[in-house]
Amino acid sequence: MDSSPDSLIGYDFEFSHRLRFLSWPEPIVRVQSLAESNLTTLPDRYIKPPSQRPQTTTTNHKPEAATINIPVIDLDSLFSGNEEDKERISEACREFGFFQVINHGVRPELMDAAREAWKSFFNLPVEAKEVYSNSPRTYEGYGSRLGVEKGAILDWNDYYYLHFLPLFLKDFNKWPSLPSNIREVVDEYGEELVKLGERLMRLLSSNLGLKEEQLQEAFGGEDVGACMRVNYYPKCPRPELALGLSPHSDPGGITILLPDDQVVGLQVRHGDTWITVNPLRHAFIVNLGDQIQILSNSIYKSSEHRVIVNSQKERVSLAFFYNPKSDIPIQPLQQLVSPTNPPIYPPMTFDQYRLFIRTQGPRGKSHVESHISSR
Repeated sequence: MDSSPDSLIGYDFEFSHRLRFLSWPEPIVRVQSLAESNLTTLPDRYIKPPSQRPQTTTTNHKPEAATINIPVIDLDSLFSGNEEDKERISEACREFGFFQVINHGVRPELMDAAREAWKSFFNLPVEAKEVYSNSPRTYEGYGSRLGVEKGAILDWNDYYYLHFLPLFLKDFNKWPSLPSNIREVVDEYGEELVKLGERLMRLLSSNLGLKEEQLQEAFGGEDVGACMRVNYYPKCPRPELALGLSPHSDPGGITILLPDDQVVGLQVRHGDTWITVNPLRHAFIVNLGDQIQILSNSIYKSSEHRVIVNSQKERVSLAFFYNPKSDIPIQPLQQLVSPTNPPIYPPMTFDQYRLFIRTQGPRGKSHVESHISSR
């Protein structure tokens, strides 16, 4: 199936037109290849300015459970009516924008199989991976940078990006064929995470005092978008100078992250502090994206986060994005605005919104903040 931007029925014309001219500004260098060349110093292109460098490095790559520090939500308990869990998830959405979920309904064996399949992919010879090399027009495939700014300071990661929904974007030919089970495993994994995304949307909606289906309807009902970015963070010779992923808030709806539970890396900004998240085994880390913040009129928060890297261990994580339909306007829901609490954000389609990160790469929360209405 042709998935070039001009063939995507229903996609915003301006978005498609501007993507047509995007290309990488410089030759792509695979970070994994750099890491495997036994570097003792870090190339200048990956050295962050002093103000952006992590303050500490991670030497203990296996986290201690006692230091878990974002809310943990038991979905079974919550759906059974546990009031403490309802309050906990409500506080997490308003204060952190992040929480972990356990008893979420996705089989642990499937989670492990998906992670292991992607580890096997990234361990293939580089020639086998280059077949799937991507471009900034869609980001679909094997990549090593975000944004098209020439001379930008880059992040220490490679990734693979693919689509699940809408179905006309789902093209198995653009998914890896090796290891031999990867397409089957990833397809089943995606189906399960779409279901989990739907459950989470009902929870978020009811906790705003809305009907359970209201946020889902604002996303386009059954016509939502879903995609996945698999992140590979190689060992880094100077982790105190680099970041695996620069600070940003996710532009979409809900992100469901399957982290590496043996190697910490995700950090969440809470006030003026970067909190290092220590993941529970077989839990998902959920974070709210900018579209949820906009729909809730900033009652819910999308939080800035980043990824630190490790000199001793590589790390693989799977980020699943549950997003609005690309061409419908997203704006604060009428039930959440009033004369004393007017809408903060003007309408904008998700396609228009995400063009910012497609072209400029991760830039903190600058886009959602620049989107605030002037009044």
